Amino acid sequence: MLASFARQVGAGRERHIVLVLDNAGWHGPEGLAVPDGITLVFLPPYSPELQPAERLWPLVDEPVANRHFATLADLDAVVAERCRRLDAAAIRPHTAFHWWPEPVQPS
Repeated sequence: MLASFARQVGAGRERHIVLVLDNAGWHGPEGLAVPDGITLVFLPPYSPELQPAERLWPLVDEPVANRHFATLADLDAVVAERCRRLDAAAIRPHTAFHWWPEPVQPS
């Protein structure tokens, strides 16, 4: 999979890609062959603040929890619709880190 990804993005001597992964056990077996031009960087354990999207999963999971979907397309449609309906007011409480920089408005 990594070799295919490296080919698709043109990773190699002239283009270097850094993939940031959490430390979940399924993110790479021991002895994983990492192609030239790809570097894997693993986040420290228990550091959700370094992966802000982690706090959004409950919002996306809500309409799919404890449901069965006959096809992947059915699941995809429900998740896509949920994402379309999310607005800033729903997202903000899950992403308002005290240390996150405030946006700068051009003057």
